[in-house]
Amino acid sequence: MTSVSGEAWFSDPALARVLAILDSDGGEARVAGGAVRNSLMGLPVADVDIATTLRPEAVVERARQAGIKAVPTGIEHGTVTLVVGGKPFEVTTLRRDVATDGRHAEVAFGTNWQADAERRDLTINALYATRDGTVIDLVDGLPDVESRTVRFIGDAATRIAEDHLRILRFFRFFALYGSGRPDAEGLKACARAKDKLGKLSAERVWAETKKLLAAPDPGRALLWMRQAGVLAEILPETEKWGIDAIPGLIDTEKAFGWKPDALLRLAAIVPPDRERLKTLAGRLRLSKAEAAALDHWAAAPQIAPKLAETAFDRLLYRHGPQGLTMRLKLALSSARARGLGDGEALAFAGLCQRLLARAEKWRKPSFPLTGADVLAAGVPAGPKVGSVLDAIEDEWVAGNFHDGRAKLLARLEVLAKEG
Repeated sequence: MTSVSGEAWFSDPALARVLAILDSDGGEARVAGGAVRNSLMGLPVADVDIATTLRPEAVVERARQAGIKAVPTGIEHGTVTLVVGGKPFEVTTLRRDVATDGRHAEVAFGTNWQADAERRDLTINALYATRDGTVIDLVDGLPDVESRTVRFIGDAATRIAEDHLRILRFFRFFALYGSGRPDAEGLKACARAKDKLGKLSAERVWAETKKLLAAPDPGRALLWMRQAGVLAEILPETEKWGIDAIPGLIDTEKAFGWKPDALLRLAAIVPPDRERLKTLAGRLRLSKAEAAALDHWAAAPQIAPKLAETAFDRLLYRHGPQGLTMRLKLALSSARARGLGDGEALAFAGLCQRLLARAEKWRKPSFPLTGADVLAAGVPAGPKVGSVLDAIEDEWVAGNFHDGRAKLLARLEVLAKEG
């Protein structure tokens, strides 16, 4: 009998308290989904979700009687979050689908565990653990956990028709938990339904894509998405650009301890074209910060193989560190991927490392003059003020920011008289 009773997270007194009030007096409750799956795969457990036969209002009432805070985070869909000692537990009433349209589902609450399991997407996500830790498998998920097979519950096409986002979830979970090749039936169903992704909200598509890109190694998933035509459906910018840079980037991330960065990985598979990236950002409804990061990257110049550090400081001043750092990381990854036998690549990789360290420490110097100084020098108000100030700033930057205010004011006096 498979059990998670020995897992540290399952022994948490806070979880025991929640299960005690829900799994009693005619109610039944089980840990559901990710916590069970991850435990059986030997992976860390973050969130612990609970499924129950109790209706939401009954969950709230039992929590109230037990002095537990209840937050109606999604009560219309049957979800209440119980907070014990600052730790949240999402509790959801068993459900069955009444109607689906590929985007939204109309659900009815119930008490049937089999129906609740069968409405979920993937077999590895439909496992339950009872109050004593016994794992309940109603959809043959345990063999898939053992073989690390990401497979839809029942008919793959039917599951996708219920919610088209499951196409992206299939690949995301393959990136996180799959091994070998993706399930053939699931892959075919995703390929056939890929055009349905256009019916989903941009926010849902980007949120799922971002999670996929943030997986420890999304390389194999991206490869199969490309093969199935799914990647070009959501990111047409990748079609002629390719995903060849991903393996080298993942390897470099591991070598240097970089945290997975979804935007950097996105940059690795799309062209640095500001107009196309602006279109991408609008289409997927990226946040302002995300769109700006991609724009800074595209606007930043490529790193020359023998760029001097002082010249790099000037680039940092003009373009800022964000875009240049992304350029450097991708350039470093590319250089490392070219292999140990390439002396020029190794030298360039070393340069990129030094410049990355410099960018991390860099603080933008403050230009000592202002428009008020130009006016005080006798330059009449108008466009001339800006052009004079820009000319002096250009000279200051070209001199690597060494000239102080006194020297710049002297130069200003000369320019003012010439004007």
